[in-house]
Amino acid sequence: MGIVLVLVFFVATRAVERSRAGTRILDGMDRISDPLWNRLDDFVRVVVGAFFVAIFAVGGVYLTPDLTTPSEWVSWLQLLIAFGVFSKRTMPFSAAGIILLWVLALQDYDLFHLLDYLALGVAVAAYLVLASSSNPDWNKHRFEVLRWGVAIALMWSSLEKFAYPDWFYPLVVEKPFLTFGLPRDVFIPMAGVAEFTMGFGLLWTPLIRRLSAITLFIIFNAAVYPFGRIDMVGHALIMAIIVVIAADHTRELHFLPTLKKSLRSIPIGLATALVLFGGAYWGLHLAFYGATGRTAVPTAVVATHSFDPQHPHAAPASGAGDAPATSGAHSGHAAMPSAPGVATAEFEATMNKMHQPMMDGMRHKDPDVAFVLSMIPHHQGAIDMARVQLKHGTDPENRAFAEHLIVEQERGIVQMRQWLARHGQ
Repeated sequence: MGIVLVLVFFVATRAVERSRAGTRILDGMDRISDPLWNRLDDFVRVVVGAFFVAIFAVGGVYLTPDLTTPSEWVSWLQLLIAFGVFSKRTMPFSAAGIILLWVLALQDYDLFHLLDYLALGVAVAAYLVLASSSNPDWNKHRFEVLRWGVAIALMWSSLEKFAYPDWFYPLVVEKPFLTFGLPRDVFIPMAGVAEFTMGFGLLWTPLIRRLSAITLFIIFNAAVYPFGRIDMVGHALIMAIIVVIAADHTRELHFLPTLKKSLRSIPIGLATALVLFGGAYWGLHLAFYGATGRTAVPTAVVATHSFDPQHPHAAPASGAGDAPATSGAHSGHAAMPSAPGVATAEFEATMNKMHQPMMDGMRHKDPDVAFVLSMIPHHQGAIDMARVQLKHGTDPENRAFAEHLIVEQERGIVQMRQWLARHGQ
């Protein structure tokens, strides 16, 4: 449904664009953006420089606040990149520094995860090289590479909302106003559709790409207040390049110009983009992680409780004793009372299902990975027990605590899964 609405919007926009009204609209947009257009290179360089100063100030990151590093010297490289963008002689060195940061991130993050950041990084680096060039045939494409970089980055990253919708569950639970009252399993795919199609729009004709850019700018700016300054820093380059696209007076089409002029080409182009990006995303995902997906974390319903050193989450060591298994509890725990009632049965069911997933995670040879693999079902168990409480409990204080616990534990699960993804698990 979302794709159909976007197609209607794109086709209608293209129909208007081909008329005299479309020309007048573009002329009006040109007049409004003239002051920025005349200093667009200065704007881009100031934003790129400010971005790298900002992540230098944040410290301990590679290219965005999402990509952390303990290496202090990486921050100083970012400061050098920022200084280098203000001279044509040093801009190519800053471009090389940006690519180097992405390559360095491969030490700590797996390649598939870093593909989210590749297109934008390459685009900014390419801009710096082309903008510093004295060859007019190269120089004229400098804004175009920025546009392509942002478009590809948006279309690629949008697919995460289909591949890993559960990563976004804590977000919509914590900030339910974002969904406009829609169920989360409806809103998240719709957000992915919007992100992909608006990214696609950046590659089309002038009016479509400028209106797509304005729409994206509104969306990104609306997210600044709810998500804070660090999120704004992380998206600053994309937001700035979106402004560049909206202000770009260029009317020429350099890629498939004949195809783009046709109304019928819009659904064909969008379908082709979906096939190409979807095939590349899931094809590479399969190549990197196999058919079972990114992690081997079981998704069974499990339960949890506070850690007690007297009753650790582990089976007894061989030879430590052969106490018989107790019905209704896993090894190392006293049996739960078999009180009657549906709620008790549901609590017991979650406890019974916790042991094996946690044990599977603990057996990993890397203790860091073992910790995360075992804690994911632990957190999921807390969520499931909280849901049992919300289903059967009546105490207002307990219900409020259960709702809070669900938000916090879901956020923790997302963070742990992202950690596993960054470490190739």
